[in-house]
Amino acid sequence: MGGEPNNTFFRSEPGGREAAPGPLALVQAFVNTVATEGDLHWEAFADADSMRSWLVRRELLAAGDPVWEADVVRARETREALRALLAANNGCEVDAGAVGVLNRAAERARLGVRFGDDGGAALRAKAGGVDGAIGAVLAAAHAGMGEGTWGRLKACANGGCAWAFYDRSRNRSSRWCSMAVCGNRTKTRAYRRRAGAREP
Repeated sequence: MGGEPNNTFFRSEPGGREAAPGPLALVQAFVNTVATEGDLHWEAFADADSMRSWLVRRELLAAGDPVWEADVVRARETREALRALLAANNGCEVDAGAVGVLNRAAERARLGVRFGDDGGAALRAKAGGVDGAIGAVLAAAHAGMGEGTWGRLKACANGGCAWAFYDRSRNRSSRWCSMAVCGNRTKTRAYRRRAGAREP
């Protein structure tokens, strides 16, 4: 199912969290274009039309720009590669395959440094179309790294969720998008495993 989610589970920020600040809000929104909860599944990039709508609404793509199924595949691959980096921000190993996907996406976007009128520098995509739109997301990730906020953007430690959330805790110790949902589920599963292991 494409478009915007209408189920209450698929709200923008579980657990009442605020969205990521600054450029990371775009990265978070891009990674959270897919969600699964039990039998419910939502995919903003279900096909070329739904992905075009998402990118146009965020002013990453002109309404008349073509979007092909191959673009959808690459966008999904890039999204999951970013999610893998967010999992690394939450204690997982950095996935070398994900790094390769992101490097190829950056090459297709032809990312380069551009200086503004104020003398500040930022990464900008020279490519147009979907590759340029993906490049804007990668540039936003780079900006967050430069600002020192990147490490707070994480993928939920509940493997069945992996929703991107921004950890505002003082010591950066949040592991789940929502303690009330994913945190409790994870702890309940762990308790049941331990209890089962103790049974004769």
